[in-house]
Amino acid sequence: MKVIFLKDVKGQGKKDEIKEVKDGYAQNYLIKNGYAIKYTNRGNEILTNQINDRNKKEELKIKECNNIKEKLEKSNITFKVKSGIGGKAFGVISTKQISEELNKRGYKIDKKKISCDVSLSSLGSYEVKIELHPKVVAKIKVNLIKE
Repeated sequence: MKVIFLKDVKGQGKKDEIKEVKDGYAQNYLIKNGYAIKYTNRGNEILTNQINDRNKKEELKIKECNNIKEKLEKSNITFKVKSGIGGKAFGVISTKQISEELNKRGYKIDKKKISCDVSLSSLGSYEVKIELHPKVVAKIKVNLIKE
């Protein structure tokens, strides 16, 4: 029997996949538990429309994230820190502090989406990556200056 998977089933199929399975397995497990529906032309049309809608929404989300990326990359964030000998700061600038600064500027970005390759613990300029979307990563400059 041909079925359309509604959810991922380990070892059998992924969501939106059309696959041939044994009749008893389809009736007694997949369809009964809501993991799949029987394949029909109408079901296939609905599946195609849902996939197209999801793709359109994803494209709009990527376009929106690219606009935010352009705005972010034009701006710099500056933190005034107390420092000791050799430009070593007392403390470290965290992703939480960067996130709070971005929130003040009107960007709602979670601190978990912000990453930096090096520790922000010395005076200078650093490049920080912000993952707006799995396909869109913005890079902003963070400057640490002496207070």
